Amino acid sequence: MAKKQYVHAVPNFSNGRDKEVYEAVVDQIRNAKGVKLIGYFPDADFNRTVIECLGEPGPLKEALLNMAAKSYELIDMEKQEGKHPRIGAQDTIPIFPLHNITLEECTALAEEIGKEVWERFQVPVYFSGENARTPERRELAYIRKGQYEGLKEVAHTPERCPDLGPAKLHPTAGATIVSAAPRNLVAVNMILNTTDLEIGKKIAKMLRGPSGGFSTIRAVAFKPDGYDNVAVSMNMFDYVNTPVYRAFQVIENEAKRYGLCIIGTQFCGTLPQEALLNCAHYFLRVVDFDPNQILENNILALDDGE
Repeated sequence: MAKKQYVHAVPNFSNGRDKEVYEAVVDQIRNAKGVKLIGYFPDADFNRTVIECLGEPGPLKEALLNMAAKSYELIDMEKQEGKHPRIGAQDTIPIFPLHNITLEECTALAEEIGKEVWERFQVPVYFSGENARTPERRELAYIRKGQYEGLKEVAHTPERCPDLGPAKLHPTAGATIVSAAPRNLVAVNMILNTTDLEIGKKIAKMLRGPSGGFSTIRAVAFKPDGYDNVAVSMNMFDYVNTPVYRAFQVIENEAKRYGLCIIGTQFCGTLPQEALLNCAHYFLRVVDFDPNQILENNILALDDGE
């Protein structure tokens, strides 16, 4: 019996304020057979919603295309505004290998998704991550430079034109970035025993690459909902080579300079088991460990017919 393959997707679309709109877009994932909606996170300030879902390649591809269609139908980029950088109604469709599927297979799937976005909806596509056509386009920030308003003025140039479609943006839908990558980021907040935001900002700054920190971490300081305390919030783009425990140690050591400590660690969204196991291995000094010792892993083996 063939083993089931599963792909993880974290698409972002450019509406987080109009509940009727973002629920209609999310419905395309929520109601799709063979696809699991893990969660969705509308943000009014960003005017953006992040969806997290998983499924087998075929059903997931169709659900993502239906989601994109609804975004293009309901969101007009000529009217959209928000704090988060964006270039299109369905801004991004990133996918990641999750179970029994290789990065190469996900890269091919992303190519299919991008091709169908253009052929079905005539919305131009930029490829990023493993699908990038140039080294610069591996990074979202390069593609999004100038955002929708700036990009539509330079999309006709060879350096900034879409990878699929004409050298211009769609008049209302803008463009969509499609990508495959080895893993999704880990989003985590380290909560400090202080209300002083300036201290948090200093610690966050020293974590970032340009300040001598980590090139794979983006960090800011803020106060999470429901807390008076300051948190250092991180997007960790490579939890394997820059593990969560290392960031924890650096923040903790830096906090000691101010007589502070970490009082809580808050993960935002899902994260791979490996990210937590790395922490357990380090702090508990685990030896001779087999992943099958995690009881739930054996359920996956049953599903695979092993």
